[in-house]
Order: sequence, then structure tokens, then C-alpha cells
Amino acid sequence: MGAVMGTFSSLQTKQRRPSKDKIEDELEMTMVCHRPEGLEQLEAQTNFTKRELQVLYRGFKNECPSGVVNEETFKQIYAQFFPHGGESSLERDPCSHRLPLLLCLADASMYAHYLFHAFDTTQTGSVKFEDFVTALSILLRGTVHEKLRWTFNLYDINKDGYINKEEMMDIVKAIYDMMGKYTYPVLKEDTPRQHVDIFFQKMDKNKDGIVTLDEFLESCQEDDNIMRSLQLFENVM
Repeated sequence: MGAVMGTFSSLQTKQRRPSKDKIEDELEMTMVCHRPEGLEQLEAQTNFTKRELQVLYRGFKNECPSGVVNEETFKQIYAQFFPHGGESSLERDPCSHRLPLLLCLADASMYAHYLFHAFDTTQTGSVKFEDFVTALSILLRGTVHEKLRWTFNLYDINKDGYINKEEMMDIVKAIYDMMGKYTYPVLKEDTPRQHVDIFFQKMDKNKDGIVTLDEFLESCQEDDNIMRSLQLFENVM
């Protein structure tokens, strides 16, 4: 996620701020509508240091002063990093006239919708700082197994513990809507469906029409092509 990475990239440059900022961070955490868990508890639950959590919290609070973010706000923040939903690449770059105009449009709203619900692990309709930093810890510093489990949860749109072909298609199409149309050469309209057909056939090992977590983990870890494709998620989170 672009906003996530932008916030996290500032960690290295803020490690030696004056100690009064530490006090300010702690005080600010008592002034929002939702107060996060203590930093010590979050430090134990994630792969971030207390100082890194303070920096992340400051960035989260700047975007979400109430301490929680709803889906519409999440989409607005995410759209800042994919801002060309209504602007063609021809308008941004006159040299791109070789590409069909309609194929130069990007839309991040649907992928942001799915990403929000993956962050919202309790399905309350809002994402708290704890939800945000827990997911970020997995995506940035988790093991391969942890990242794959998180990605499975992203694909499992209805949260029934399985991935069906329609769910996989919805996620893949959302990613292509956001990024695929900027590739060169331009991807064909049926490319997402072709990829889903190939991946689902490999993952659905017992051919029952659904992919379980075990099937997903096994397929991803034994197939380099699938693993490389899944790395696309790391570039858009």
C-alpha cells in the first residue's frame, strides 16, 4: 500500500527525534476517539520497535484523527497513490499517444475495497490502528507463510474459509483495473480471466471447485510462477 510504504519509509530518518516527541505521541494517543492498545503490547504482537510504532501512529493519526478509518476514507487515502482514475496517460504524457486512450485509465477503488476488508479483520466496518499495524507487520516483515495466509484472507472475500473462482477473479480483475492498463504492451481484456483459469486449476488440487488454505499454501510454495505473480500484491499495498 502506497500510503503505508510512504509512512514506513520515514522511519529511518526519524529515529533520533527529541525525546519530547515520545511524550507528545503518548499524550496524543489519549486524545482520539479510539485509543489504541499500549505500545508495549503492540511491540510484542508485531515486528516493529516501539519507536517505529510511534512514527507509524503519528502518520495514522494525521490521516485519521478519530483513531479509526472507514472504507470511504480508506479509499480516498489509497486513491492518492493511484490518482489517475479520470486522467488519461495521454494528458499526463503526450508521448503515450500510441496507446488507446480508454486503456490508459486506472481505477483503484475496487481493489481498495477488498484491501480494506482484509485489514478489517473483525468486520466492524472500520480499521483501527491495531488492525493497520498488525497487517503492515505481516506484509513488510512477516514470513512467507504469514504473507501467504494474509493473501488467502484477501482472496477469501466472503470469509467462509475457502476461495472460489469468482472471488479470485474479482481480486485479480481489481488489480488489473488499477495497474494492468498501464503495462506495455497493453494487456488484453481477457488476460485476468486467463490467469485465473491457470492459477485456479493448479490450486484446486482435488477439483471440488474451491481452494482451501492448505491447497493455497502448497500451490504457492511449489510454483515459482504463482509466487512471482503474488509479489504484485506487495507493490500495491
